[in-house]
Amino acid sequence: MKKIEAIIRIERLDIVKGILSENGFLSLTISDVKGRGVQGGIIERYRGTEYVVDLLPKVKIETIVDDKDVEEIITIISENASTGKLGDGKIFILPVDDAIRIRTGERGKNAI
Repeated sequence: MKKIEAIIRIERLDIVKGILSENGFLSLTISDVKGRGVQGGIIERYRGTEYVVDLLPKVKIETIVDDKDVEEIITIISENASTGKLGDGKIFILPVDDAIRIRTGERGKNAI
């Protein structure tokens, strides 16, 4: 099993979530996050004064999947979260040793 964490633009969430659902990937956790990467932030103006906003709002999608589904999910997220501009986000893949469904006690793939 793998945990996929994708940090993407807020405005791309509904598109990515919809395509994942259409392809049978329903289990997600969504969090509002702030961060910065290569883009470093943006310069804004307020009443004639410039200031740098270096932590930009993003959204983090987390899901645990079977190893065989990882590449499909990466493709879905990559293709549908991309705008081609700096700040589109990142995808991280982490190993998951085990999962337990609290209600039934099921473990492993049966729990996800």
